[in-house]
Parts: sequence; C-alpha cells; structure tokens
Amino acid sequence: MSTYRDLAAPIGSRRAPVLRTVGTRERRSHLTAPRVPTVGIDIGGTKVMAGVVDADGNILEKLRTETPDKSKSPKVVEDTIVELVLDLSDRHDVHAVGIGAAGWVDADRNRVLFAPHLSWRNEPLRDRLASRLSVPVLVDNDANTAAWAEWRFGAGHGEDHLVMITLGTGIGGAILEDGQVKRGKFGVAGEFGHMQVVPGGHRCPCGNRGCWEQYSSGNALVREAKELAAADSPVAYGIIEHVKGNIDDITGPMITELAREGDAMCVELLQDIGQWLGVGIANLAAALDPSCFVIGGGVSAADDLLIGPARDAFKRHLTGRGYRPEARITRAQLGPEAGMVGAADLARLVARRFRRAKRRRVERHERYERYAQARRDRDTA
Repeated sequence: MSTYRDLAAPIGSRRAPVLRTVGTRERRSHLTAPRVPTVGIDIGGTKVMAGVVDADGNILEKLRTETPDKSKSPKVVEDTIVELVLDLSDRHDVHAVGIGAAGWVDADRNRVLFAPHLSWRNEPLRDRLASRLSVPVLVDNDANTAAWAEWRFGAGHGEDHLVMITLGTGIGGAILEDGQVKRGKFGVAGEFGHMQVVPGGHRCPCGNRGCWEQYSSGNALVREAKELAAADSPVAYGIIEHVKGNIDDITGPMITELAREGDAMCVELLQDIGQWLGVGIANLAAALDPSCFVIGGGVSAADDLLIGPARDAFKRHLTGRGYRPEARITRAQLGPEAGMVGAADLARLVARRFRRAKRRRVERHERYERYAQARRDRDTA
C-alpha cells in the first residue's frame, strides 16, 4: 500500500498511522473517479468480507473471515478489518477503503449510530480506521453500498431512479436518484423494513408491531415454517421429515431448496412472503415512484418462486393501476458480493486526493534525489 512518510522513516514503520481520512464528500460523478484499485469491506453479524475491486467492478482478490467474538466489540472488529486490508495491500496498490456496515450510518458517513448485530453505538468508525490505515476511508450502510453496486454494474445499470430492497434476516433498502444515494437528513433513509403494514401485528425487534419485515423476510419465512411444523400440520410433513423432527434446524435456504423440489408447503410459504413483498413495493412506488425495484439479499435466491408472486401483488395494489407506468421489478445480479463491490466503488470517489498527495510526495522524493545526487557529484569532483 502506498503511504506518505518522511524520507528518513525506517522501512519497519511503513504500517504506522500516517493519514486521517480525506474526501468526506461524495464526488459529483463516478465518471470522474480515478480508475484505481480499492478495497471494499462488507461487515455483518456473522462475517467480514474484504476484496480488492477494480474500476469495472471486477473482484481481483477476496478474503472472508468470521466476525470475531468477544461480544463483537468495536475494537476487535476494527482489528479484523485492519488485518484484512493490510493483508490485501501486501499484494495490491490500494488507494482507498470503503466500508459497508450493517447498521445506521450518520449523514457524514463517519459514525455508525447503531448496528443491531455488533456493539457499535455512535462509533466513529471512519476516523478510527483512517488513523490506522494509510488511505482514505469511506463508511456507508451496507444496503446503500449494495444498491450502488447494482446500479453501477448489475441489475439496475442505466436506471436513473432505483430502489433496492434487501431481503435477509430482515429488510433493508436504499434509494438512488440521478447517480446519488439518497441518505436523508440524518443518514438513515431506506429502513423500509420498519414500515408498519399490520397495526398491532407481530412484534418486531425494533420495538414496534406489524413491521413489514415481520411478514416478508427470511425470519418471517422460517417462523411460519416452524410454527406449522411445531403444530404437526399435515402440510409440514415433508420438512419435518427432512429435518428428522428437529424443528430448530429449519432454515430459509432449506425452505427454498424444498420449494424448488416441489414441496407444496414451502412453495406456499414463499408465495405468502412474495405477496407481502409486492404490497410493500406498491407502497414504496406510491411514495417514491422509481423506475426500477431491485430485489437482493439471501431470500432473493428463491427467484421466481418469490418475485413472481411479488409482481402479481404489486400490480393488484399499485395506486392508480392501469393508468400509470409500472416500475420494473427484478432480482439483483451481484449476489452476496454486492455490498463489498459497492463499498469499494464508492471509496474510489474519494481516492483522487490520495493520488494527488502521492504524486506530490513522489515529486518531492525525486527533487530530493536530484539534490542528493548533485551533492555527491560535487563532493567527488
């Protein structure tokens, strides 16, 4: 990794802290960003994935590790991120680092205000990492970084008004308009999963009842399957047999797999989740009127078993149906690496200052070498 240090600095100090972050504002256009490799980090409750990504969204190298234990304390997770970046920088000339964090990030993209699966509460993540690394650092919500990647390189390429919905344990989301991520006044826009769709409905971990993600998410899918299995419903015999009676072993990917094999209950559960998805999308269309909805996250692996019913429900619930253009609904293309790719690409927008500083340092070094050579020539004359 290229760094800026005094010419006399010893080689062993090359990993010392040397820069605080630069470029806290997003560049006006990705078209003006330097075509240099950057590192993207995707941080979740169970894994940390890091990769070097080029300007065309290609992953040059990828590393993955489990999110460390010890209560997943901020310091321990930050240590893991730094080690991954330093490991990658040994083999790549990294110019910036982008972080996609599963949590609320403030409007300045410095602090993680709240992360449900990590011990981050008002944590100045960008500044802490920038003080330990030698390149600019950018922090954003992981749904924002995934949406950016899909807009730049995936299913939303070419769209000028895009909404992304990520279906995993819960529901995340992001809004892009005219090449800009809309983060809201306080940086926490896109929390679609906590729109109330059923007053007094299922309790949500956020503290409210009837949130959208309680009816259309991986958790909702597994909850419904387990309830049917626990009630020994005849329609659940297939999945009960599959888990040999161990109901706690039921998972979302398992339900999707059985649905593909034709299990009627699993197909029906995905249809239910898809219909609720369509209802929520219709509400978002009424509020935001985008041209495209991109559906990502682990549950989207069910593809048409989920998205087909969502499209049908969307058409039935869309305000002014039949008299207005309908947004396109499509599955994300970049899979679980979208957040990492998007974080790296967003980081490229702040890499320009790093390159300018590097160029100035090289010029200073060349001037010093010319001066030193002139002194040596004069001393030997």
